[in-house]
Amino acid sequence: MTNSCVVIPCTFMFPNGARTHHGVNSIWYFGQPYPQLFPPVVFKSRTDVVHESYKGRTKLLGDLNQRNCTLLINNVGTEHSGKYYFRADLGGANIYTYPDFSELKVLEQPNIDVPEEILSDENLELTCYAPDNCPEMTPEIQWLFTDYLPDPEFTSEYTEESNTAVLSNTLSFTPRPMHNGQLLGCRVFYPNTTLAYERHITLDVKYGPRSVWVNVSSEVMEGSSVTLHCEVNSNPAARISWMFGEQELLWDTAANVSLALDDMSAAQEGVYTCVGDNGYGAMNASLYLSIKFPPREPVVNSSLTVLEGSTLALHCSTQGSPAPTLTWLKDGELVGTIVADELSVLEVFEVTPQGAGQYRCLAENEHGRASSSLNVTVEYGPMLLDESKCTVVREGVQCVCMAVGNPEPTIEFHLPDLNVTINQTDGRYNYYTHTDGHTSTAMIKLREKGDRNGGAAVNVHCSMSNLYGTHSVLLELQQESTSGDTLRTQQLLSVCHSV
Repeated sequence: MTNSCVVIPCTFMFPNGARTHHGVNSIWYFGQPYPQLFPPVVFKSRTDVVHESYKGRTKLLGDLNQRNCTLLINNVGTEHSGKYYFRADLGGANIYTYPDFSELKVLEQPNIDVPEEILSDENLELTCYAPDNCPEMTPEIQWLFTDYLPDPEFTSEYTEESNTAVLSNTLSFTPRPMHNGQLLGCRVFYPNTTLAYERHITLDVKYGPRSVWVNVSSEVMEGSSVTLHCEVNSNPAARISWMFGEQELLWDTAANVSLALDDMSAAQEGVYTCVGDNGYGAMNASLYLSIKFPPREPVVNSSLTVLEGSTLALHCSTQGSPAPTLTWLKDGELVGTIVADELSVLEVFEVTPQGAGQYRCLAENEHGRASSSLNVTVEYGPMLLDESKCTVVREGVQCVCMAVGNPEPTIEFHLPDLNVTINQTDGRYNYYTHTDGHTSTAMIKLREKGDRNGGAAVNVHCSMSNLYGTHSVLLELQQESTSGDTLRTQQLLSVCHSV
């Protein structure tokens, strides 16, 4: 260590027949063993002429006559690091240069052995080394900043290899992810002196993802934008990927990655997962992204034509978020029940003619509304209307028959007593017919004159028919005053004469 001392053990040999003159002298060189290259003189036994950097620092501890050339260097500095060569001078021509050398390393800090890879949750050993090559001082080793380590253990060891004595102290513990980046130190000091040396290291603890943070599940309006954030705690930084189902949308090697989504559509609703993997482990976290949008145009049945008495099932389906309420309206009036779902079925049992009309399904949620319509047509047999009657008028008798049905009914008048059927093909009578929607109206006028049958009474029947049946009724007779007002209704058969 700098400012301490070092002893370089040294022994040498020379031929037994070599004669020494006035004892053995020695020279220690630095860097080169050959005087002609003018290496710095470290120590010279004959004189005190040495290199400036070694003045007052070197001392020969060995007895040259005993072939011991051990050298002491005091107050060493880093500039004294290097190779040292010994040269023996026996006098005369007996000068021996030895190619062997001792290499000195002067440290300003102690050495710490750190494994190439420190893994979380696996036992770690850190060893601090201090040279012990100065007889006058014995070092001690102390570990620093260990207060927050889990159950640290310390083991000291003393070893001698070749010419070097080393004191070591090993720190053992099991690091956790929380210890990544923690500072540790080794302190070497010499008791009863001011000499102390420290070396600090920062732990680089490798661990797989310990946590993955993402946004909380959220709601986004259709057409808007959203940014999803993901942060992974790991060392080294993980490969972070954003997944939508099996599709990888984005990845990067970093501590955090953000995914920007623009112009959101309903197809993008679902689970988004952030996966972090750094080779030491993997972890993921997910969120649900809900896309809000107004109801789509409902899909309903095509317009229907049904027979009276049958059962209807009208379907309405749509999409919306949140789920819309579905309302059925008939000709603008509420029918059925209101449901909060994406499907509604309106059932109409034993349909009557009044069940015909326009049915509209209305879908609504907080973001808007939409609707679709269909028409229901009900087909049914003919029915006589109350306006049907025979009336005595000035010209004779006028009979009107009104019937409703789908398809619209055809009407004929029958005079059973005369064995006559009157319709629009019979040109002998004044016959008039009119159709308005599903209502048919027919009218005849019968004049009260003598006929070839002698004026027998005639009953007037109205016959109505369409695809679904035929119906015949006897018309009632009402009389009319000269002013045109009806006097009374007679429950009599109409007596008519042929024109």
